[in-house]
Amino acid sequence: MEDTALIDRLRRGDEQAFAALIATYHMGMIRVAQAFVPERGLAEEVVQETWLGLLRGLDRFEGRASLKTWLYAILINQARTMAKRERRTIPFDHTSDGRAEDPARFAADGSWAQPPVPFTEDVEDRLAHAPMLAQLGAALEKLPAPQRIVVTLRDIEELTSQEVCGILEISAGNQRVLLHRGRAGLRRIIEALIEGGK
Repeated sequence: MEDTALIDRLRRGDEQAFAALIATYHMGMIRVAQAFVPERGLAEEVVQETWLGLLRGLDRFEGRASLKTWLYAILINQARTMAKRERRTIPFDHTSDGRAEDPARFAADGSWAQPPVPFTEDVEDRLAHAPMLAQLGAALEKLPAPQRIVVTLRDIEELTSQEVCGILEISAGNQRVLLHRGRAGLRRIIEALIEGGK
């Protein structure tokens, strides 16, 4: 459904539209909120406050960003507020997380000495199975919070680079580095799972 039609339905108090919105975004919002706060219960509180913020702000929504982007901007603001209350902040410093890849994987000319494991249909089938999805979810949770947030927003919630930069108030370069490092970390875990599954 287009944002304009959805906003109109929400403004009219259409409960089905709101339920559909929750079904679409709630779990992704929990994942992002958990990167800011130390407990799942707090993340759920952040998401509840976000939904309330959306409802309170519907009349002020001008459509300059997509509804999804606006929703995640509310979420990030709520999560940062909660994190401050919990005396826990997450810096988006792209210099503190080390290298994205092990330098030993590269030859002197910069090419791959140990290239990533190629994905085949068989591998994609295995990745789609529930146990593998659970392992990938656990792997995502192991990423440093800034990387986890960016990977979740870009690759799971499918926001654009520009939207993520705006929501998180980070530079395009910082977003690229966090995304690259997060994806590289997940790739290493996936490779280990694939190798272990052979």
